Amino acid sequence: MNSKDLRTLLEGVRAGDVPVEAAAARLSAAPVRDLGHSRLDLHREVRCGHPEVVFGEGKTPGQLVEIARELVEVHGRLLVTRASPEAARALVVEVAGARHWEASGTVTVGAGDGDAGDGLVLVVSAGTSDGPVAEEAAVTARMLGARVEELRDVGVAGLHRLLEHVERLRAARALVVVAGMEGALPSVVGGLVDRPVVAVPTSVGYGASLGGLAALLGMLNSCAAGVTVVNIDNGFGAGYAAATMNRLAGDLQR
Repeated sequence: MNSKDLRTLLEGVRAGDVPVEAAAARLSAAPVRDLGHSRLDLHREVRCGHPEVVFGEGKTPGQLVEIARELVEVHGRLLVTRASPEAARALVVEVAGARHWEASGTVTVGAGDGDAGDGLVLVVSAGTSDGPVAEEAAVTARMLGARVEELRDVGVAGLHRLLEHVERLRAARALVVVAGMEGALPSVVGGLVDRPVVAVPTSVGYGASLGGLAALLGMLNSCAAGVTVVNIDNGFGAGYAAATMNRLAGDLQR
């Protein structure tokens, strides 16, 4: 059940089309499905606006297939992050409509294309090596209903590549900016736009980057206003946050 289904059910009760007992039976259905190895939260969409997202790391292919089938049956869509290649292959074979986004290890059911969705989330990445994290952010935001565009390989080592796209930056409702090394790109973008910027440090860089810690600290110390920072390589968290901002901005405009 999602929020639309809940509203329809309650309106049916108000109109007298659905008996109170029948509505109570539907609402009393267990919101948790116990699979033994996992307990699925089936009412998360009602509370949070999107079904439970599956973190694939540490789960076997068989477990992920079973989880995916249950969630698709209830919600009709699915987002799995950090699936191993073996698990992703199993999902594509066993779950109808599953698509594997190889760079990020993401698997989806019901993902639209970049031109679909509402508003605009722009995912900006500094270098090609940041691509997997940027893809995870883009896929996540798209699954949450946002229209998503990507601007790739515009890091500060060649600043003119970014400045060619200032109007495109300013057209977005929210931006995800992904960078490794010293993590300077979100500060630059934040100084060009009046929109929220979600910064993602990546573990890309040489030894002194300390696995992304240097970029994380640089972003946390950004002098640009409106920059919010997620954890190292957390494209999912950034995409989720940006899509939520995008949706709220759309609600205010209506």
